[in-house]
Amino acid sequence: MAEMSYRTALVTGASSGLGRGLALWLARRGARVFAAGRRLPQLQALRDEAQAAGVTVEPVELDVTQADATLERIRALDAECGGLDLVVANAGVGGTTNAKKLPWERVRGIIDTNVTGAAATLSAVLPQMVERKRGHLVGVSSLAGFRGLAGHAAYSASKAFLSTFMESLRVDLRGTGVRVTCIYPGFVKSELTATNNFPMPFLMETEDAVERMGKGILRGDAELSFPWQLAVPTRVAKLLPNPLFDAAARRLR
Repeated sequence: MAEMSYRTALVTGASSGLGRGLALWLARRGARVFAAGRRLPQLQALRDEAQAAGVTVEPVELDVTQADATLERIRALDAECGGLDLVVANAGVGGTTNAKKLPWERVRGIIDTNVTGAAATLSAVLPQMVERKRGHLVGVSSLAGFRGLAGHAAYSASKAFLSTFMESLRVDLRGTGVRVTCIYPGFVKSELTATNNFPMPFLMETEDAVERMGKGILRGDAELSFPWQLAVPTRVAKLLPNPLFDAAARRLR
């Protein structure tokens, strides 16, 4: 694993789950971490926990669904700290969106967070990173983004967007000194999965997932999928002809 080289890092969706865990993981390895999220009390509790461990996590109240405000806030942080070395677009929401009903408010909420919010987070200081010839952009996608899952049209599509967005960034930024990583977790214990009422095979502990994510970021992996028991069949499913995939997907409702 590469040596920790980030002086500063921004992690969105840091009030709970993977974002909270990753913020602490990075701080414990020497980074000054800006933990961003909508729930300030949880972020302040994270700051206190970090202080007790002798590391630095600074809470940043941020709602990524407000794209213009997100751009301005992240750019201000970049200027204040002398340049963000690592930006992790982790904030995300889920929820079922069955096509037979398709609740628009839920669809819009998922898109505002997982698509527009993630793109704004990653775009905010990208020009500055290119100018500095250093930096690392990380997008937390999902194995659900490889194909359209039954009952999850908006969520699957939002993660497919992020995956393709990260891939194009990676190609464009080759040779600039700016690295790009896209992470595809499976099911991880969190607030997001706690409300799921369907089977979640190979459900992972948050700490295990955070460790894999952190190490993958430090290695500079272009892509990271886990757990392999779910990642392999998910990637294979992308190659299935539509009739076979449709039949299998219906059984997984």
